[in-house]
Amino acid sequence: MVRVTLPGRTVLAITLAGAALVPAAPAFAADPPARADLRADVNRDGAVDVTGDTDNAGEDGWTTRRGAVFLPNIDDDTKRCKSTGPDGKPLPDAKLARCNDAADTKVNGTADAADLARLRTVPMPELRGGATGTVKVTGTGAKYTRLFVKRATGWTAVTPTTRLSAAELRAGVELGIEGTDVVRDRAVWDGTAVVELKVSPGGGAEASTDRVTLHAAPLLTHHHLQQARQVLVTELRGDDPYVRAQRNFVKTLETEVKRAGVTAPLVKFTKGDDIWAQDFLEPGYVTMAGPGGTPQGMRVMIRSAQPDRTAGRQVFEKLRGRDVGAVQVALGRGDESSTLDSMGNLETIPAYEHGGRSYPAGRIIMGEQKDIGFKPAKAMRTLLASQGMQDPLLLDTSWLHVGHVDEFVQFLPADTPRGWRIAIADPAAGMRLLKDAKAAGHGGTRMFSVKGGKDLPAPKETIDQVLASRAIREDNALAARRIAANLEILKRETGVTDAEVVRVPALFTRGSEEERGDGARTPRLTRLGASVEVPEAVREYGQQRDLKEPAAGTVMTSAYIPGAVNGVVLGKDRYLAPKQWGPVIGGKDIFTEAVNAAYREAGMRVSYIDDYETYHLGMGEVHCGTNTLRDISAPWWKR
Repeated sequence: MVRVTLPGRTVLAITLAGAALVPAAPAFAADPPARADLRADVNRDGAVDVTGDTDNAGEDGWTTRRGAVFLPNIDDDTKRCKSTGPDGKPLPDAKLARCNDAADTKVNGTADAADLARLRTVPMPELRGGATGTVKVTGTGAKYTRLFVKRATGWTAVTPTTRLSAAELRAGVELGIEGTDVVRDRAVWDGTAVVELKVSPGGGAEASTDRVTLHAAPLLTHHHLQQARQVLVTELRGDDPYVRAQRNFVKTLETEVKRAGVTAPLVKFTKGDDIWAQDFLEPGYVTMAGPGGTPQGMRVMIRSAQPDRTAGRQVFEKLRGRDVGAVQVALGRGDESSTLDSMGNLETIPAYEHGGRSYPAGRIIMGEQKDIGFKPAKAMRTLLASQGMQDPLLLDTSWLHVGHVDEFVQFLPADTPRGWRIAIADPAAGMRLLKDAKAAGHGGTRMFSVKGGKDLPAPKETIDQVLASRAIREDNALAARRIAANLEILKRETGVTDAEVVRVPALFTRGSEEERGDGARTPRLTRLGASVEVPEAVREYGQQRDLKEPAAGTVMTSAYIPGAVNGVVLGKDRYLAPKQWGPVIGGKDIFTEAVNAAYREAGMRVSYIDDYETYHLGMGEVHCGTNTLRDISAPWWKR
């Protein structure tokens, strides 16, 4: 056979059998035109793959386990946000909250722009010189995000007039995206941002488009399997006896925190006199995959939804800064139910799976006053539920005068398949301790071993008197019933069994408030049926508790002996509890011994701090007076 090339598109093949014309490809045939290809870190390994296909699958959707994530960039890396105006007066709450790094079009902070989630275009080396590209966020997400393009001069905000040049597209373009806010209401914005790349090759060729879906990192709250990294507390200024006692509490707290291995210094709130550091804020966090897939992100302080609680402004004035953001919702009602909006009424169950539902970052619990239909502020519940990760579970705290879940339940790290246990206040165990002491001939022993003073006389009741008190018996029977009902909800929702419940001895007593001549409400503690006015100093510094008014015919209680479950988990095996000041028999405090035994069985070592005068008499304990920043290095997208 002889093959002869002919002009045009054929060759002549001559064989013994004759000749035939065969189609042939022209010598100048071009490759298929390049297509736009935009990539993001879909597999969350901390890098954007533009050479392989690891970030291709699933780029058009998003789940908690796969899909690109970006941060709401609401910290203040350069501390440029002010708390006062040009006139030196404090900024209004709304204006104070609006300032953050996403409030301008600059990339603030470090040169590596760590708060930006990266996107990249796959290089298109064959593009002609006249090619151009555009990039934008489409849909609702455009209102809540900002795109940047990285150029030789640095990061530049993308606008409707931004064009990507042919040279940039040939080399591949690096982009960054930030959120301008957290997700607040999924009905308004669910956190989705769809980024679109459009490339026009020029020369009359058809433009091509590619899109990738990203999602705002969910705002999450801490649970006790996350190691404590820093402790927060209010430190009062002044020189009266109560202030000195409170500062001594802070000093002791500092010692105990270091002893537990938490090395960072205490964060001390010194502005104002709100001693309830647990209540006016809730520490949260947002993270995305950083280099090597290790989570990186920022802490986000959530201000309580209490309009008259000025201490909450400190989340912006003191805490907001580099890698620390802060948010507030529409501040709430300011009525008799506002105690439910304190953040001591928000705790988090550690990660679990049960009944076909998974909570890899844990699940929030909050208290509601079910008897009369009061719930925490709707704006706060909407914010928390809209994250799509920690769906708040409401427990009934109608029976508590303060009404916070931290008064009767907590979650402890445990060396078990689940990884945690529930610790629950047990009034029946508390009453049993007293009955056993009486049976052993110690009924005449004083109930409280705390030493009194000139302004704060020591309680005088004995074990016999406590057991003879109908009010105490009824109050603790009520508490036991209500706690048992809440525990059943927790067991049903989580799958926890009785073997995973740590029962901690406790006692409760009814509390009340009385109207004074000046119209102010005075908290009172009930002891043996007699109402005892809380000392003036405790009223002055503890007034922000906003105690609930009981519904007609109902009884509300608070801790009679300092509530041991209302303490602080400082480590996997370290727990800080309020000093019990219980009856001392044979040289030992019987409540302290029982609390030690309960936590020891759970693998925890207990230390104690005296909060009797400073917090307990104000119907709170050491947990109510402190807060914790916890480790955020574990990826919430893995379980």
